[in-house]
Amino acid sequence: MSLEVDVDHRRGSFRLQARFTAAPGLTALFGRSGSGKTSLVSIVGGLIRPDRGRVAIDGQTLVDTERSLFVPAHKRRIGYVFQDSRLFPHFSVRRNLLYGRWFVRGDGGAAADLGSVVELLGIGHLLERQPDSLSGGEKQRVAIGRALLARPRLLLMDEPLASLDEARRAEILPFIERLRDEAGVPILYVSHSVAEVARLATTVVILSEGMVTAVGPVQDILPMADAADGGAVLDARIVRHDETFHLSVLESAAGELQVPRLEAAIGAPVRAYIRARDVMLSLQRPEEISALNVLAGRVVSIVPTSTAQADIRLDCNGAVLVARLTAKSVDRLALIPGRPVYAVVKSVSFERS
Repeated sequence: MSLEVDVDHRRGSFRLQARFTAAPGLTALFGRSGSGKTSLVSIVGGLIRPDRGRVAIDGQTLVDTERSLFVPAHKRRIGYVFQDSRLFPHFSVRRNLLYGRWFVRGDGGAAADLGSVVELLGIGHLLERQPDSLSGGEKQRVAIGRALLARPRLLLMDEPLASLDEARRAEILPFIERLRDEAGVPILYVSHSVAEVARLATTVVILSEGMVTAVGPVQDILPMADAADGGAVLDARIVRHDETFHLSVLESAAGELQVPRLEAAIGAPVRAYIRARDVMLSLQRPEEISALNVLAGRVVSIVPTSTAQADIRLDCNGAVLVARLTAKSVDRLALIPGRPVYAVVKSVSFERS
């Protein structure tokens, strides 16, 4: 199921101009606060009528200003999960979940799916509890379940983890992954967190000052989104756990990576996001250093980012890695395209795939 967006909208002095197509999976809208992410989601959801443009889901047009067509929000079959859960405080978890069936035509359609949604989100033990007894992460899981039980064609998630602390984010992220992989509902996900995007996204749409500046697969677009630092995404899988030192060992095309112990099964797919600032280069394999990860590669290109720095793009057995070095270091190592080097990775931002 695809989402097509081509809209132009003004609100005061701010102008939103967005055009993109999102394929099945999780599409992340990424950008700084004020870039237009929430306004765009509100247009897709039917909460804002754009000045001009078209929005369509799987070929069905929801907005077409040239034809004066505007399908109201309650008829779009779009689930919406906000920053706060917005659960009904006087309803139990079960009743909050089943409220979703109000939006489903037919008898008992949503209720018939209750068991699978409860299992997907791991909330079976919460069904008879009241919202005020839940943690922030538990409330968001219930809010997601309520949206799913309305059988949406598209799920909008507007920074659903923004109000949670780090521990609660870690609690809910695996369930959003399962949602992406198992629920069969395309997701439009708003975030300004590189870590969340690396972990969850299939496709990334970058917004800057109301304009879409890039669209594409997460591996290609995320380094652009993290423009202040740059970096690269490595696809990998867990091959073993080192319980003695509380480490997990990942296998990637670039080579083996050791990261802090991950709560995931052997064979689980992962993404490692490695920022350019966390990569050092050596002309010889370094010995007796504290860094655990050293990857062999070859210089592909050298791109100055300022008069004092440059980004060195590496080919590590087909995988891409980027190192940000000072101009002095580039000169001292006499780096040129084709030169073999060793990348010393100081830090890996591990993200589940």
